[in-house]
Amino acid sequence: MIRGDVLKPIAVHAIWLAQDDPKKNTAVLSSKRGDLKLHKNLRTLPRKGIILEPLCGKVFGPEDHGLLTVQYGSLVGLDCSWAQIESSVETVMKRTRLQPRMLPLLLAANPVNWGKPGRLTTAEALAAALYMAGRGDQARDILGAFRWGTRFFELNQEPLDAYATAKTSEELVNLQFDFFDIDRDLVGADD
Repeated sequence: MIRGDVLKPIAVHAIWLAQDDPKKNTAVLSSKRGDLKLHKNLRTLPRKGIILEPLCGKVFGPEDHGLLTVQYGSLVGLDCSWAQIESSVETVMKRTRLQPRMLPLLLAANPVNWGKPGRLTTAEALAAALYMAGRGDQARDILGAFRWGTRFFELNQEPLDAYATAKTSEELVNLQFDFFDIDRDLVGADD
């Protein structure tokens, strides 16, 4: 990027499968604030971009940023219940050509899963991906609707900064071990 250019916001969307209370749902609340576009129908999803889904095995890394920032693809969150994640991912991924990516390990700050590694809300996941793609202000806006939103960044600032500066997905995957006590055999750098 040329110095002095203003960063164009990344288009942010979420597919809402209506599996939980809409009054507490982070994607629904973020859409009401205008921070993302909510979709109830898979046919209305953008055709080009990244969909965040935690089961795909391929981490959202530096190689993916250009799809969002240079090619103007969209960032899409899959909003479903953790209790139904496997069937939800299977259903959605059959009907989209979006590139599936999972996030590196981060701690949840939401009240339901506070402190649990990887158990992020849709808004937390979208904010993390935006931050990693160099859109920190937009990431903070996504979580601005929630009392615990700033806590997400406080809990994860060091790993987020490291993930955002990683040069490759492999480097990013390996950085997780600097911040979290996880078994290396359970985490793959599936490129």
